[in-house]
Amino acid sequence: MQRQSFEHTFQIERFNTPTGRMLVVSDDDGQLRAIDWEDHEARMQRLLGRYYRKSNVSLREVSRKSTARQALDAYFSGELSGIERLKTVTNGTEFQREVWNALRRIPSGRTLSYGALANQIGRPAAVRAVGLANGANPIAIVVPCHRVIGANAALTGYGGGLERKRWLLAHEVESARGFS
Repeated sequence: MQRQSFEHTFQIERFNTPTGRMLVVSDDDGQLRAIDWEDHEARMQRLLGRYYRKSNVSLREVSRKSTARQALDAYFSGELSGIERLKTVTNGTEFQREVWNALRRIPSGRTLSYGALANQIGRPAAVRAVGLANGANPIAIVVPCHRVIGANAALTGYGGGLERKRWLLAHEVESARGFS
């Protein structure tokens, strides 16, 4: 019996942001599959490989601005709400997708602890699992894992680096003040 293989070809955009050069991966329908920084491209490739392991994934460079890129440009310019409407598709586990959906409900400029996030999804004992799911999030900023902090309000690990996490949180607070 021959194993069935699927082919996924996604578009990848590369562009500069105040936090470094970003990568945006989307499908033909404009749905986000991954967002990361160029200096973490190897990690992004690993996550795509993990989530689409029964498929061959190829990335095609595009030069036109996607809806996601336009929304991220607006986000970095201080218009935070544009990213909230972006459609995402992830192939994580059911639990991971539950955590990632909960992340999208954390308002811009706000933070939540891992424990509070675990409580929010009805799994108060799953703090460590929530942390692991948060760390496996393939769609930075739009699925705002940077808004999750330690129980003592300390900034904890972030795939893009703590400096970027600090910048994103400060940017959201300052932008919210400017638009209120």
